[in-house]
Amino acid sequence: MTRKTRLGLLAVALTLGTSTFAQAQAPESPDPIKIAVNEWTGQVLSAQIAGEVLKKMGYNVELVIAGALPQLAAIEQGELDLNPEVWDNSVTEAYTNGLASGAIIAAGPLGLEPREGWIYPPYMEELCPGLPSYTALYDCAMAFGTAETFPNGRLVGYPADWGTRDIDVVKAIGLPFNVVPGGSEGAMLAELKSAIAAKEPILMMFWEPHWIFAEEELKFVEWNAIEGECVEETQVKETACGFAQAEAQKIHSDDFAAKYPAAASMMAKFTLNNADHNAMILEVDQKGRTAEELAAEWITKNEAVWTTWIQ
Repeated sequence: MTRKTRLGLLAVALTLGTSTFAQAQAPESPDPIKIAVNEWTGQVLSAQIAGEVLKKMGYNVELVIAGALPQLAAIEQGELDLNPEVWDNSVTEAYTNGLASGAIIAAGPLGLEPREGWIYPPYMEELCPGLPSYTALYDCAMAFGTAETFPNGRLVGYPADWGTRDIDVVKAIGLPFNVVPGGSEGAMLAELKSAIAAKEPILMMFWEPHWIFAEEELKFVEWNAIEGECVEETQVKETACGFAQAEAQKIHSDDFAAKYPAAASMMAKFTLNNADHNAMILEVDQKGRTAEELAAEWITKNEAVWTTWIQ
C-alpha cells in the first residue's frame, strides 16, 4: 500500500520505562531499545505491543517517531534499533540495499497478512453471479456502473497521488471499467459506508489490515494464483493475477542481536494477526482510544501467547 510518510526523523521520543517479568532474562544493557513509530495506526499498535513485551523483560524502551524512509538510514546508523512492522512494498531501494549490505537485518514475517485489491459488499454477488472471481466482472460491469460510466462499470481507485496501480490493471486485462480516483482515505470510506447502508453498487481498491473489516462484511475479488511475483502492468485477461501483495516484516539494526540477545530472540517469535489488528485499529481510529491503551489490553488478554516468546 502506498502511504505518504513524514520526511523527517523527529527527535521526540516517548519513554515507556521499565518493568520486570519473573520468567524474563535480565536486560543485557540499560540503554533504551529504540523502536520506530510510523504514521499509520496499525504500525503504531505493533510498535506499542512490541514495546510492552520488551518492558515485561525488563528493558528500557523508547518509541521514536520516524518517517518510512528516514527510519532505514537511522537503523543502519544505529540511531534506531528496530521496527516490528515494515510493509515491503512501501519502501524503496534503501530497504533492499540495506538488507543486501547487512546493515539492516530481517527478523522474519510479523504474521499479518497484508492484502490489497478490489473489495465489494456480499450483496453484490446477487447482482454479479460469478463473484468473487475477477472473470465475472467482464459480464456484469454495468452492475457496478452509473450513468456517467455507461456502458462500463465504475471502480473507486486509490487517490491520484497514490499511484496508478488500479488503472494499470484495468488497462492490462481490458476490463470494461472506468477508474475514478478516491479523493482521500476518508472520502473513500465515506462512500463505501454510504453505499453499503443503501445497498448500492460499489467496487473499490482497498487494503487490509484496516478497521473497516472489523465494522463491515467485505469480500475481495479473487485472481489466478501464480508462481513468483505478480507483475501488474503486463498481466493478461486469461491469467490475470491482480495485485502484487506485500509482506509485513520485522527488521532491526545489525548490532541489535549482539547487544540485546534476549530481545532479539523475542522479536524473532513476535507475531500478530489481522483479526486483532483490525479490531484494535477500529478502536483507535473510530472510537478515540489510544494505541497505548489497546496495547495494554492486548498484553492482558494474550499473556499465554507473549510469555512463550520470552521463555
